Amino acid sequence: MTEHDYHQERPAPPPPPAGCPVDHSWSPLNDDYLADPYPVAAALSAEHPVFYAEELGHLVVTRMDDLEAIFTDHETFASVNVQDPVFPLAPGAHEILSAPDFDPVAVMSNRPEPDHGKIRVHTRQGFSNRRLKTLEPYIRSRTHELIDEMLAGGSPAEFIEALAFPLPGETVFRFIGFPPSDDELLKGWCGDRKAFSWGRPTPAEQVEIAEHMLAYWRYCRDFTAEKRANRGDDLASELITAQEENPDDLTYREVESIIYGLSFAGHEAVTALICNTLQCLLPRRDDWAAVGADPELIPNAVEEVLRFNSSQISWRRITTTDTELGGHHVPAGTPIFLNFASANRQADLWPDPDRFDIRRPNANRHISFGKGVHYCLGAKLAKVETQIVTEILSQRLPSLRLVEDQTFDYFPNITFRGPEQLYVAWDD
Repeated sequence: MTEHDYHQERPAPPPPPAGCPVDHSWSPLNDDYLADPYPVAAALSAEHPVFYAEELGHLVVTRMDDLEAIFTDHETFASVNVQDPVFPLAPGAHEILSAPDFDPVAVMSNRPEPDHGKIRVHTRQGFSNRRLKTLEPYIRSRTHELIDEMLAGGSPAEFIEALAFPLPGETVFRFIGFPPSDDELLKGWCGDRKAFSWGRPTPAEQVEIAEHMLAYWRYCRDFTAEKRANRGDDLASELITAQEENPDDLTYREVESIIYGLSFAGHEAVTALICNTLQCLLPRRDDWAAVGADPELIPNAVEEVLRFNSSQISWRRITTTDTELGGHHVPAGTPIFLNFASANRQADLWPDPDRFDIRRPNANRHISFGKGVHYCLGAKLAKVETQIVTEILSQRLPSLRLVEDQTFDYFPNITFRGPEQLYVAWDD
């Protein structure tokens, strides 16, 4: 492995910082935390704003001011570990990913400065307002098509299969330039990546995931080569042209790696955000009626979902040098777990933080897309997709509601949060 490999296994972290409180039992993979992280996160933060989680092997930071300080000091708190597996890989998975041609490189979320800045300049241009505007008609038309198919199947319906999973995946695939004929193949490869980087899969599951990752990387390399010869109006073509015009800033391998990384990152959290939005709005019938009557309320409602029930409830960093955090001396090489679930419901930032309020004036103060040089590049696209889906659903299906007495299960991982199934019903 090299220092810029896309996924790395890092040396064992240093011991807990001297004098730092140590929690011997809490983990973001605990059943009670997966079911509802917010009361647990609040209690942990109230007891110790900064503590070491022995089960996770990370220093946990819980308050907004500390999180913002970490995000904005990218030299001390590097992002290089955000795509790494949390726990060691099984030998079988390690062998598969040791294939000579599995060589994606870190590019966006996990590439340090100054390289990150040079790469981001060109990638950010692909997320221009012009590009997003060209996607909006597709998002709207595809949303209507998926709703039509859901209605034809009758009430009730499982909403993730019907709309929340296919729409974000297909949107980011069109954005990149993948052909629609490959959608099902791509979805199959992408579906379990969160287990690899943010979960604790079994050795057998790791092997299967590794096989998918290798196949997907090979697909991305072949796709990029084909797109190089036959360009279109898409992100991949723009990146290839940018690389040819700026070879000192962007390498061809980095273009391949952006495509590899973005197609995973561009839809998993959006699926969860769409579902979390319905979980928040549908039980609150006055709010559901309000957004249907006045779509101008929807952007702030989505910001409140991102604060109150975010699709991303943590992120990671690693210290590059000895530093101070929460009054403790933290050695270089210490993994940091940034707990959004506690910070996004901090009572001194939001009055009555456990109340969902679509009209909350500072809802967008949340930290769910990060901050600083690594602020999520796809944040605007995620919001636009969720806003469009919410607008169309609330107007076409004012009677839409959650099926009563259903329980929600959440895939065990440390970062992304959305129900694995979501059943909805409506009046015929």
